[in-house]
Amino acid sequence: MKIYFFYKNNIFGIHSELSNTKLKLMKKLRFGSLLLLMICPYLINAQTTRTTHILENNWKFSKGNFENAEQVDFDDSAWETVSVPHDWAIYGPFDKEVDKQVVAISQNNEQEASEKTGRTGALPHIGDGWYRTSFQLPELAAGSRVLVVFEGAMSDPEVFVNGEKAGEWGYGYAYFNLDITDFVASGESNLLAVHLSPKPLSSRWYPGAGLFRKVRVLVLPEHHFQLWGTFVTTPFVTDSLAKINIKTKVEGQNLRLETAIKDTDGNVLATETATALFGKEFEQNIALENPKLWSPESPALYYAESKLYDESGQLQDEQTTRFGVRTISYQAGEGFKLNGEVRKFKGVCLHHDLGPLGAAVNKAALRRQIQLMKDMGANAIRSAHNMPSIEQLELCDEMGMLFLAESFDEWKRPKVKNGYNRFFDEYHEKDLVNLVRATRNHPCIVMWSSGNEVPDQHGSEGVKRAKSLQDIFHREDPTRPVTVGMDQVKAVMASGFGAIVDVPGLNYRTHLYEEAFERFPQGLLLGSETASTVSSRGIYKFPVEQAVGKMYDDGQCSSYDLEYCNWSNLPDDDAVLQDDKDWVIGEFVWTGFDYLGEPTPYDQYWPSRSSYFGICDLAGLPKDRYYWYKSRWDTDESTLHVLPHWNWEGKEGDTIPVFVYSSYSSAELFVNGKSLGVRTKSKDSKLERYRLMWNDVVYEPGELKVVAFNEKGEPAEEKIIRTAGAPHRLVLEPDRSTIQADGKDISFVTVSVVDKNGNPCPTATNQLSFEVSGAGEYRAACNGDATSLELFHKPTMKLFSGQLVVLVQSNERAGDIELSVAGKGLKRAKIKISSVE
Repeated sequence: MKIYFFYKNNIFGIHSELSNTKLKLMKKLRFGSLLLLMICPYLINAQTTRTTHILENNWKFSKGNFENAEQVDFDDSAWETVSVPHDWAIYGPFDKEVDKQVVAISQNNEQEASEKTGRTGALPHIGDGWYRTSFQLPELAAGSRVLVVFEGAMSDPEVFVNGEKAGEWGYGYAYFNLDITDFVASGESNLLAVHLSPKPLSSRWYPGAGLFRKVRVLVLPEHHFQLWGTFVTTPFVTDSLAKINIKTKVEGQNLRLETAIKDTDGNVLATETATALFGKEFEQNIALENPKLWSPESPALYYAESKLYDESGQLQDEQTTRFGVRTISYQAGEGFKLNGEVRKFKGVCLHHDLGPLGAAVNKAALRRQIQLMKDMGANAIRSAHNMPSIEQLELCDEMGMLFLAESFDEWKRPKVKNGYNRFFDEYHEKDLVNLVRATRNHPCIVMWSSGNEVPDQHGSEGVKRAKSLQDIFHREDPTRPVTVGMDQVKAVMASGFGAIVDVPGLNYRTHLYEEAFERFPQGLLLGSETASTVSSRGIYKFPVEQAVGKMYDDGQCSSYDLEYCNWSNLPDDDAVLQDDKDWVIGEFVWTGFDYLGEPTPYDQYWPSRSSYFGICDLAGLPKDRYYWYKSRWDTDESTLHVLPHWNWEGKEGDTIPVFVYSSYSSAELFVNGKSLGVRTKSKDSKLERYRLMWNDVVYEPGELKVVAFNEKGEPAEEKIIRTAGAPHRLVLEPDRSTIQADGKDISFVTVSVVDKNGNPCPTATNQLSFEVSGAGEYRAACNGDATSLELFHKPTMKLFSGQLVVLVQSNERAGDIELSVAGKGLKRAKIKISSVE
């Protein structure tokens, strides 16, 4: 008898964390044994058609190049025990010598090479790392296949099974799978070892290191659905009827396919049976009445449950594919349409790292990112500049976020010595095929990107590569267009590169939009990367002025949002084009969140190890710019935000300009009850079109108040900022007070300090300590300071601009979790979070 477990709607093989003794015992026990139930809490199910074993817990890890580490009898007892996804580098320490690069960054318009520190985060991601784990297989039936599937392994993975090399890959962001049938032992425990060797000079940002995305083993019967072989599209959609087209690749002959379309409640809405195989593919067209359309406002989802039978009627395999019903189109004169309605991309670019968690995927952190962006009014995300995680796409499907899925930052010509150029010839088609097939059923994806600012934009060879890559996308998915983030706009005009791309994407170069629109035949343009405005949360510099690449002694940037890079521009420049040009179909701002590495303009300054581009900082705390975008993008609620803070001891009598980001068109400013006049937005000035500005405010401590007026000129909303006294107590605010007891879920607790009257202290830098007890653990902390060298996983950190965020993670038992935060001279603060099953 074979034993399998059903847990949370996923079928698992016997878990690798169970001892071999227990596994042998389980095989001897009869179905329903009380002892078996005591050993394993999962529900027992009869043998199914396929099994999926997620290799998550009890991995052994060590950094270093160990001889014979792939062997079964290798002693790894002294190695660290970790869970996957895992990023070994995020635990530090920060070191300016890590991946120090002497380079002229062409994307920054640099002509001479100079020493760059912190460009890849100054964290120890370079070197050799080994992972080892065991997994138990059932007795394999004749013709069964066993696959190991990796969703990301950073980088240059070599895979060994039971001491034999089963295969290798190149690109760390790529999805790939290996058939390991010939290497495994049927009905026994098997050893999987993975060797990773991230190289120096291989990235322009923090890449992370390790098995940073999910790993799983699939056991497939002889007749089965091919991995990533199902493609669901909706070629015909009306309010009353949708045509669901399903192409399904299988292994085997004389088979019958039955598919049921279900809603999220499990109701069967339509069914279809197919018996005609064309090669190895079934095709079904299923009518769905009164479909609910997927959109950011209403992200309706459906499930295609498919069962594969042989000629005798025996069930061979089954799978469930989630999809959405929606239409997309891109047309000159119309722009981008979703479900027949024109809309513009209000998008942000996101790197793959999750701040203090590093590159290791965590669904709670991704959900928080997406929710913050949606609350700001964003409707789209670009995965810059790499293949997205499956978890990110699942959440975008569920939460309603359009997605631009990017593939590469390099093609054949290098940006960095050991970048993707090493893999391009051998791997680019395999990587694109796996990307598309693994993710094409996600309704959130509405466009592909084959590259970002590739040096290949120059010359005829680059045009050929662009066409070749685009053709691969079209072959694998004819329903979505392809873009490229182009920064060499003059070059792509001259070579024809920009003319052959489905959707021309311009990175910056706002001064060339009009010319590009006239030269390119597509009749539309996308701001594939915009703004690159830099700021540090809560930091303000004087005098207040527009500045390019400006640096200060403290390694910070001003939050007046008037500083940017020499290749970029103010966000206001992009806003004018987005608002006034119908043929500009939207933008993706660089970036939604700060990320590790690429600390422009401080890439020659130490310490500085993360970016300043984010609308939110590395901790996920909104900067002032968040409200600038919210005032334009969020049409569901009003926005009224005032900057700067009003604690300027020593600047009494000095000029402190006040800006207001608001959805209202006019407002009046008061300082200690005295009116400083009304300001009204005006199209006559680029800045005054999107900002209300009082540039001549003389600072005096007290109260700063703004009153906004509605369209009738009536007071509609007000905002008050008061000068704070000395830090007095701590305030703890969790993003969620209830989390799941799964050992992965996280509550992000914002910690702020206020004075005795409850006023936020915006300049506080108190050193705090953290303790977590109960059904959870302290995971990390982050204050958003790009110059901080404090390690995220240590239970202490300084406030930055009066705030930081503590990450509290559940364990695998339900109960209360208590976070306690203390700081010198401050009353200890506590908060409870519930962890539930």
